[in-house]
Amino acid sequence: TIELEGKTVKLQIWDTAGQERFRTITSSYYRGAHGIIVVYDVTDADSFNNVKQWLQEIDRYAAEGVNKLLVGNKSDLIDKKAVETDQAKEFADGLNIPLLETSAKDATNVEQAFLTMAKQIKDRMGSTMQQQQAKSTVRVGQGAAVQPQPSGGCC
Repeated sequence: TIELEGKTVKLQIWDTAGQERFRTITSSYYRGAHGIIVVYDVTDADSFNNVKQWLQEIDRYAAEGVNKLLVGNKSDLIDKKAVETDQAKEFADGLNIPLLETSAKDATNVEQAFLTMAKQIKDRMGSTMQQQQAKSTVRVGQGAAVQPQPSGGCC
């Protein structure tokens, strides 16, 4: 649970750790998700290369318009970095997905990742609610007078 712009937001987090054995069950989790964070290891190029496949899974199973966030973890291991920030940013920008680099070890940007996702979801849900309210609004104006129909028959 986090506090966001004066509102309490409950996050339900499922961590599959990118394991293949979770690939079959994750499709059901995608359907109910409002936002999905895809995490790769900045010290492992293969991990980054798998991001494309995970994003395809999301596009296949998640609701249309689901919020996505790309996160490069282990940013504290600068000397072992295999995926440059510019490379990841170019990839993410091409898909219109925000990018953050984090370090779970020293907690850099970890909270920011969840706050970013929660804000994206809140903004999207808020605009969706406004659109729905606008569609359901009935405007009553002054119209033409209605002439009473003569009674006495069905036709």
